[in-house]
Amino acid sequence: MTHAHHSGHDHGHDDHHHEAPAHHSFKNGFFPWIKGWLFTTNHKDIGTLYLLFSLVMLFVGGSFALLIRLQLFQPGARFFDPNFYNELVTMHGLIMIFGVIMPAFVGLANWMVPMMIGAPDMALPRLNNWSFWILPFAFSLMTIAMLIPASGPNFGWTMYAPLSTLYGPPSTDYLIVAIHLMGISSVLGAINIIATIINLRAPGMTWMKMPLFVWTWFITAFLLIGAMPVLAGVVTMVLFDRHFGTSFFNAAGGGDPVMYQHLFWFFGHPEVYIMILPAFGIVSEVIPTFARKRLFGYEFMVGAVAAIAILSYIVWGHHMFTAGMGVGTQLYFMYVTMLIAVPTGIKVFNWVATMWRGSLSFETPMLFAITFVILFTIGGFSGLMLAIVPADYQYQDTYFVVAHFHYVLVAGAFLGIVSGVYYWLPKWTGRYYNETLGKWHFWLTFIGVNVTFFPMHFLGLAGMPRRIADYAPQYTEFNMMATVGAFIFGFAQLLFLYNIIATISGKGKKADGRVWEGSHGLEWTLSSPPPYHSFTTPPKMDALAHEVEAKFEHAE
Repeated sequence: MTHAHHSGHDHGHDDHHHEAPAHHSFKNGFFPWIKGWLFTTNHKDIGTLYLLFSLVMLFVGGSFALLIRLQLFQPGARFFDPNFYNELVTMHGLIMIFGVIMPAFVGLANWMVPMMIGAPDMALPRLNNWSFWILPFAFSLMTIAMLIPASGPNFGWTMYAPLSTLYGPPSTDYLIVAIHLMGISSVLGAINIIATIINLRAPGMTWMKMPLFVWTWFITAFLLIGAMPVLAGVVTMVLFDRHFGTSFFNAAGGGDPVMYQHLFWFFGHPEVYIMILPAFGIVSEVIPTFARKRLFGYEFMVGAVAAIAILSYIVWGHHMFTAGMGVGTQLYFMYVTMLIAVPTGIKVFNWVATMWRGSLSFETPMLFAITFVILFTIGGFSGLMLAIVPADYQYQDTYFVVAHFHYVLVAGAFLGIVSGVYYWLPKWTGRYYNETLGKWHFWLTFIGVNVTFFPMHFLGLAGMPRRIADYAPQYTEFNMMATVGAFIFGFAQLLFLYNIIATISGKGKKADGRVWEGSHGLEWTLSSPPPYHSFTTPPKMDALAHEVEAKFEHAE
C-alpha cells in the first residue's frame, strides 16, 4: 500500500530518522523495504501489519477448523487419532481468538481511531510498533509445538487444570510464554488507544461527539487492561504447578482445580466482550452510512456499551453452573447474566430503528452489517437459554454451546470485521473493491455460516458432547451438513482474499475522499488513500458539523 508524502515538515517526528521513505516500496531496494515495515511507527502501517497478520492467521486457524470438520464428517474417527484431534481443537480456538479476532480489531483501531478523532497518529507510536512485532514471535512459539509428534497442547483453548498442570504435554510451557507475550501486546495496545483517545481528539470533539467505533474501542481498551493480567496470573500459576512444586490447582496438595475455572473465566468473560464491542462500533458506523440517517439513540448506544462492559466483570460464573456451585451463587449469576440482555437489546433495537424508513442501499458492508445484527441476535438468544441454570444442566458441554459461541464469534465478531474491511478498504487503498465479488463472498459466507453452525444447536439438544473425536451414529446427518457448510464458508474466504489483493494492487475504480454517499465523520474529509500523517493540523469540528447537519436536513 503506498502512501503519498504529506507536504510540510514532520512536526514532532524528528526522531524518526530511520523511517524509510513513507511508502515502503520495493523500488528503494529490498532491505530498506524490510526496514521500513520493521521500524515503522506510523499508525496506518501498523494497522496494515495487524490486519495482514490477522488474515494469515485466519487461514491457519481456518484450516484447523476444516480438519476438525473433516474428522467429524462421519463417525469412526477416520482421519486423526483423538490426541491430535484435541490438539486441533485447542490450537483452532487459541489462533482464532488471539490471532484473528483481536489483532483484526486492533488493526482497525490503529487505522481508524486517529483518523476519526482528527489526530496525526497514535499517542505512543514506538510502543505501537513494539505491540505489533511481539505477536509474530508469540504465535511462532505457540504453533511450533504442533510440529513435535504428540506434543501439541491438547486440553482445549481454556487450558483447564489438571489437564494442563498434571497431564499437559511439555509444549504447554511454550504456550504459557506465548500467552504472556500476547497479553503484553494487548495491554500495550490498549494503553496506547486510551492515551490517543483522551489526548489527541480534534478541538471541538467532545466525548459525546466521538464516533461510536471510537467509543467502543475506548471501553474495550479498559476491558483489556482489566482482563489480560488475570490470564497472565492464572497461566503463571499453571507454570508453577507444573515445575515448582506448588499446588494451586492440585487437590492432593490442598489446591482446587475449580479455582482455575474461576480465575480463567474472570478473564474469559470480559474477553468475549473484548471480541464483540468493536464489532458493535463498526456496525454502528456502517448502518447509518447506508441508511443515510443518523444513528438512532447515540447516547443510549454509548451507555449500553458502558453497561455491557461493567456487567462483563460480574457474570463469569455462568460458565461454571455445573461445577458444583452453591444454589444462591447460581441464582445470582443467572440474574446478572440475563441482565446483559437489556443493554444488548437496546443496541439491536437502535440499529433496526436506524434502518427504519431510511434510504437504504445494500452494498457489501451493509449486507454484512445487517447479517451481523440478525445472526448476532440469534447467538444472543441461545446465550439467554444457557443463562438459565436448570436448562444449562442439559446444554453444558454439548454442541449447543459450540453453536452459541460460534454465532456470536463468527456470525458476530468475524462478520463485523469483514463489514468494516469492506467499508474502509476504499479509504485505505484509494480504490473500490469488486462489488460483484463482494456480493458472492457475502452470500457464500451467509449460507456457509448458517449451514455449519445452525445444525449444531440440534446436535447439542440431542445430547452430542463437544470436544470429541468420534460420535454415535445417530448424529451423522447433522454433522455431515455442518462439514459441508464449513467447506463452503472456507471457500468463500478465498474470494475475500482475492478481492483484497486485487484492490490493494490497484485494480478497482478510483475512490474519492468521501467513499460512500452517506458517509459522515472526519475520516471522510481526507483523501483516499489518506496522507501518511492523517491530520498535520487539527481539523475544525464545527465546520464539519455544519456540513453534516446541512446534508441530513437536505436528505430529510
